Amino acid sequence: MPTYRDEAVILRTHKLGEADRIVTMLSRRNGKIRAVAKGVRRTSSKFGSRLEPFMVADVQLYQGRSLDIVQQAESLGAYGSEIAAHYERFTSASAMVETADRLNDSEATPEQYLLLVGGLRALSRGEHAPRSILDSYLLRVMALSGWAPSLSDCARCGAPGPHRSFVVQLGGLVCGNCAPAGSPRVAEPTLDLLRSLIRGEWDAVDAAPGADSAAASGLVSAYTQFHLERGIRSLAQISGSDREGIR
Repeated sequence: MPTYRDEAVILRTHKLGEADRIVTMLSRRNGKIRAVAKGVRRTSSKFGSRLEPFMVADVQLYQGRSLDIVQQAESLGAYGSEIAAHYERFTSASAMVETADRLNDSEATPEQYLLLVGGLRALSRGEHAPRSILDSYLLRVMALSGWAPSLSDCARCGAPGPHRSFVVQLGGLVCGNCAPAGSPRVAEPTLDLLRSLIRGEWDAVDAAPGADSAAASGLVSAYTQFHLERGIRSLAQISGSDREGIR
């Protein structure tokens, strides 16, 4: 069977036997890969920390029947130690890789891989608030996966905005005619922040008041978990992730 090379982000690992691990990766060209790293838990392992979560590596794999075999791994982005040293960075990174793992049960795109790498790099460097990096990643990866929230026109009938009612079950902002009774209304500064997060407008994101950031985070969390049809366990560890984005 053939061997192949690819760039990959390590999403998670599981112990296998006494010295091996099963490594789940999101790769640039081959989507999600599950492979066995033999002997990686031994102190003499040639892979060392290259196959730990949040790391980016150039890997060579041998194609197996059910699980591939990692033959080589060279580090491309050693983000794990800087992320693990800060609780907020770690919890945000954990939510990002968990989301990537959930989304990519089907074939992933190179854009999804690059978005995750960019998010982990930004977290490791402390470029912005960790929760803001996470929220931007969640909105953008949902958009890449075909679930972009409507933040201008009505998500149901297409009526042009502005609208204030945000209904996660309907896909974002909805007009007064489409909004169910009792639908939450979102403050305009929070909507502006959501738009900045999905566009990567970091000057506006970094300048946003804490109350608006918390409100936006609540909406992003609710929207992502609803459309994934299951919760993201790592979000429960993030301070303020259960705050509602309504006023």
